[in-house]
Amino acid sequence: MHLPVTSGDMDYGENAHRQEQDPDVQNDGDDGMEGPLRCLRCGTSSKATPHMRRGPEGPRTLCNACGIAWTKTLNKQGKMRKVIESDIHREDGTAQMVPEIDMEFESEDKAYEFYNKYAGFIGFSVRKSSSDKSSENITRSRTFVCSREGFRKDKKGAKEVKRPRPETRIGCPARMTIKITPTGNYRVTEFIAEHNHQPAPPSSTHLLRSQRITMEVQAADAELSDDSGATPRSANESMGRQVGGFCNVNFLPSDYKNYLSSKRMKAMQMGDAGSVLKYLQNMQLNSQSFFYAIQVDEDDKLTNIFWADERSVVDFNCFGDVVCFDTTFKINGYGRPFTPFLGVNHHKQTIIFGAALLYDESTESFKWLFETFKIAMRGKQPKTILTDLSITLSSAIAAVWPGTSHRLCEWHVYQNAAKHLNQVFQGSKTFAKDFSRCVYDYEEEEDFLLAWRTMLEKYDLQNNEWLCKLFEDREKWALAYNRHIFCADIKSTLRNESLSSVLKKYLSPQLDLLSFFKHYERVVEEHRYSELQADFHASQSFPRIPPSKMLRQAANLYTPVVFEIFRREFEMFMDCMLFSCGEVDTISDYKVAVTEKPKEHYVRFDSSDCSVACNCKKFEFMGIQCCHALKVLDFRNIKELPLKYFLKRWTKEAKMGKKKDSQLATNESEPKSPTSTSMHAPMASYGQHQGFHGMSHFNQDSPVSDLHHPFHTNSHLGQEFSAQQPQFTL
Repeated sequence: MHLPVTSGDMDYGENAHRQEQDPDVQNDGDDGMEGPLRCLRCGTSSKATPHMRRGPEGPRTLCNACGIAWTKTLNKQGKMRKVIESDIHREDGTAQMVPEIDMEFESEDKAYEFYNKYAGFIGFSVRKSSSDKSSENITRSRTFVCSREGFRKDKKGAKEVKRPRPETRIGCPARMTIKITPTGNYRVTEFIAEHNHQPAPPSSTHLLRSQRITMEVQAADAELSDDSGATPRSANESMGRQVGGFCNVNFLPSDYKNYLSSKRMKAMQMGDAGSVLKYLQNMQLNSQSFFYAIQVDEDDKLTNIFWADERSVVDFNCFGDVVCFDTTFKINGYGRPFTPFLGVNHHKQTIIFGAALLYDESTESFKWLFETFKIAMRGKQPKTILTDLSITLSSAIAAVWPGTSHRLCEWHVYQNAAKHLNQVFQGSKTFAKDFSRCVYDYEEEEDFLLAWRTMLEKYDLQNNEWLCKLFEDREKWALAYNRHIFCADIKSTLRNESLSSVLKKYLSPQLDLLSFFKHYERVVEEHRYSELQADFHASQSFPRIPPSKMLRQAANLYTPVVFEIFRREFEMFMDCMLFSCGEVDTISDYKVAVTEKPKEHYVRFDSSDCSVACNCKKFEFMGIQCCHALKVLDFRNIKELPLKYFLKRWTKEAKMGKKKDSQLATNESEPKSPTSTSMHAPMASYGQHQGFHGMSHFNQDSPVSDLHHPFHTNSHLGQEFSAQQPQFTL
């Protein structure tokens, strides 16, 4: 047992000095200990040799570095030896419990656990201090300090407190710092053992904050006592009697209460279903168009919930062509996936079409959710859905929405890479950039394949299983594939504005289910207020532009943020070079290249209706015309962009009702591609140019013709929806 030095008239410093000066003093205080002498309290060895000293309770070993003595009994030492040997061993097989420079741990938690055990032997509490994290939220370094490190900061402007709390921080220097290694382990880079205060005696070590750990047996006893209706005080007294005193109970009555409170939040309590159902019913009373569906099991525990208000349905009608289904956020207190349906509006902001709280991520749960979502949206389903890689998701989408194109979200691909390739991200300063370029930048298959092979060779990842599997699914996520599928550039929106990160910022894991619903509602309102501000800005301002009819036309129609994208394409076409490749009847073909860029693109123009199509497929993929097509239109002396190339979803009128005289691109008035069956033979000599294959079928293959279905109001369906009762099963 560790005890402070209290016997004798001589203070520790004088005694230690005398013993070091006296070579006749015998050191028998470490009998039975193999290896170099080391103080089990402070970890100091070498010249700071533990010395034997006698006290009223028998022989004690005294460390001349920390001044702490402990009784030398085989039983106590043997017990301590067992605890030590359960942690880390040296190469020679001896146990180690004192931190050392260059010691490595598998994880940050393992390092904390080791240092906290060491702190328990010494007699101080550990606090997690400063840390350095990467952009992928990976801890690069972490410092663990004594809880008495630093000093209390005075709050500016705070009123003087009559009875301030006692000071606990006195600038103690003791600490241990770890840093991540290229292999993903954590290495000790700094260790300071000295404290500027007396450690806690062994009899009160269990009261130190970091030492109050709830053991599994005690947790089970706490739950059993709670189920039997025992009060926290009586339950704590019972535990103390069972283990021979309160000093052997690892947590206090206050910890007992906190543990039970945490446990109740993790489990779906009786009454949660009722309170949430009441909340949803009140929402429906306030708005008859509010839709929700709920499932509860026989124990009154919630399984699946979906809800969407009237605004979500309206937004889906206007911008529901592309949906990102996010399954990355989980409510920590319940451990269940929270899955919002996300989209992008005409200001390129994230919008929410609805949300669900699921029991699990099974195919059955996803099927129920997609069917319910379709009912809520009056039978309409998205044209494109982007999700994380999941077999259950793919099966559910194929079964419920067979006509919807399913792609993997590039943002999710990058986030998963940060998890699976953590060591590579941390071990190289350039890998993140190279991998990001493979995910986001290459629009041509040849460029993508070359960059991918180069990346694998550069970082020696040819045999990485996760990357091999990702490459097999490249057609579902790589930008170079399926560019004919309209995605509304949602990847860049989610890349810059992750709703999950916003939810994690505002929605605390400690919230109960009802509170989560209310806080989520506030987050949605904040997003919608941002859209309101963007609408106001678009209506009250006009960009400064050069005297160009096409730019002025685009500025009048597009929202400001989309206009800036179009302006960049317009400025790029000024640097394009154009070469004629041939002409058949009304069809003309051109080769267009941007100055200082080796890649060439091919554009087809039909003078009969001023239709234009480029093999870069930017318009099909994003809905904004490319610089190559603009170059051809300018060459043909067409100074205004045909209205059919302005997708209504990107304009200031995106959420306005249909106008009879509107010529903006909708499903009734989609852009026509230049086609001609008579041109194939004369143009055969140009057939080897990449991008011409399938050009004559552009109109049939392009998803633009299927975009932006208007909000069809079916009176019969509308009556069914308004009378729709909440769906649940008992």
